[in-house]
Amino acid sequence: MSIDPYNNPKLLARQGKEGVKTLKANPLVQHVPNEHIEFYVWQNFLSPEDCKKLIILIDKGSVPSTLYKGTAEAGFRTSSSCNMDPHDPFIINLDNRISKAIGMKPKHSETIQGQRYKEGQQFKAHHDFFHTSADYWQQERTNGGQRSWTTMVFLNNVEEGGTTEFPNARLGVRPLAGMLLAWNNMTPKGNPNYNTLHTGMPVIKGTKYIITKWFRQNKWG
Repeated sequence: MSIDPYNNPKLLARQGKEGVKTLKANPLVQHVPNEHIEFYVWQNFLSPEDCKKLIILIDKGSVPSTLYKGTAEAGFRTSSSCNMDPHDPFIINLDNRISKAIGMKPKHSETIQGQRYKEGQQFKAHHDFFHTSADYWQQERTNGGQRSWTTMVFLNNVEEGGTTEFPNARLGVRPLAGMLLAWNNMTPKGNPNYNTLHTGMPVIKGTKYIITKWFRQNKWG
């Protein structure tokens, strides 16, 4: 049986192991014990000033969030999103900080995406890894291959709602400004971990701002 060079469990397992090693070695990072997923939290990863700057950039550049062709479903993802300028020195520094935080090379990381959820907006349950049977895989496989780690940073406190929940893992996180979340989308053996299914719950009161950065098996782009 041949190994798919864009979805190689051996390489993905290695990246998962390296991420776990880096995160656990950092005294500022909290490992959240869970039998279903590898999950970590870094409180106050971003300063209030950095959060405010990113919120301004998101408000300036956001357009309605999209889904891959063939996967769209009414009401599934109702937020607004924007890609951060990868040539902006502030964003370059942030890229490097996030990559270093989980022990990944910046060249494996996607462009940082900013997201805004107003009252009632949500992102229903989904996986961040790619389903290789889906039509979009033919595009993504040569664009860096499978996704390994996800990092997310909350930019503000939300008055009510807007939690990020992992139903299969019975885990939920309330938005707190500056807090970074990191989770491995693969199992320790480098296969897609279906227990990483997660949802951005509807915001009940206020607005939620986050940035998300995904990492690939191979060089991105």
